[in-house]
Amino acid sequence: MKTNIITTTAFGVALVIAMLTAPLHADEAPAFIQDTYPTQSVDAAWDDYQSVFLDPEGALDARTKELIALAVSAQVPCTYCIYYHTRAAQAHGADEAQIKEAIAVASLIRKWSTVLNGIQYDEARWHREVDAMFSAD
Repeated sequence: MKTNIITTTAFGVALVIAMLTAPLHADEAPAFIQDTYPTQSVDAAWDDYQSVFLDPEGALDARTKELIALAVSAQVPCTYCIYYHTRAAQAHGADEAQIKEAIAVASLIRKWSTVLNGIQYDEARWHREVDAMFSAD
């Protein structure tokens, strides 16, 4: 898992740098992908990013995606990603209140994850409690 986080963070940092210096809808992968990925993986890496972040037909709008990305970036933490996704969220219409709220939500999730995992709260009990909160009865 640690390797995946490091790889994801490295990819995210490189992508931020490339996206700040290249158009968002480039037909070919940014130079950093071409220079760092094995030749056979370049197109797939770029297509993967575009299919999630740049697809206007996606289930989430661009502002929501960027607020999620910002919240995750704050938790990783990645200062490069925070900077990029803050700017991108703003470019897609997020205001200061939305940015603050996204980060506050991320911090609460981190807090409760630490508490519940740290004390090893019974997972079956947790499922019952959550199911009861959302039951239609």
